[in-house]
Amino acid sequence: MYKKKPFLIVFEGVEGCGKSYQSKKLFRFLKKKKIPSILTREPGGTKSAEMIRNLILKDYFNKSSKDKFDKYTDTLLYLAARNEHVKNKIFPALQKKKVVICDRFVDSTLAYQVYGKKISLNFVNNIHKSILNGLKPNITFILKVSSKSSKKRLVKRKTRNRYDNFSQSFYSKVQKSFIKIAKGKKHYFILDSSKNDNSLENKIFNITSKYLKIK
Repeated sequence: MYKKKPFLIVFEGVEGCGKSYQSKKLFRFLKKKKIPSILTREPGGTKSAEMIRNLILKDYFNKSSKDKFDKYTDTLLYLAARNEHVKNKIFPALQKKKVVICDRFVDSTLAYQVYGKKISLNFVNNIHKSILNGLKPNITFILKVSSKSSKKRLVKRKTRNRYDNFSQSFYSKVQKSFIKIAKGKKHYFILDSSKNDNSLENKIFNITSKYLKIK
């Protein structure tokens, strides 16, 4: 029997892994089951955080590296967007005992900025301590994808952002980082999303239903 409770579900993975698609599918599934839930994303999710997102994305497309943000400035902007998002959207929704589905969260910062761009882990952890107040996802789905499948999906995208333009070797490094973060942790689920079929969404529905005690 489902009991209304605050619950945070996060989808993580590299570009073209299908996390945005699967998070939307799960949101629709919970809506059908009449479970109060919201779907949000990072960076973004609130008006102010979306403004920061646009700033980060525009910066990436500057031709000259002299005009680009330093990697620490870039990371601070991501963390500023997270602060706005957590304070103004995630915490209020959890206080109302809603299920929050978030497309990217803390692990993306670790995989992309810390492991990928070599930002200091202590630097990121110290800021997270102040802005998250101990907030952790109840479930994190890491979607693992083959480079062939992710490439195919990225080619089909109508609008592209900075993440869609990294090299395949960078994606490979980031994917390994996500798997490393998840290894041996109880509330993490590493699922293969290379195939476009219903079995993945059914796995996600089943895991979520078990945790939320949905019949």
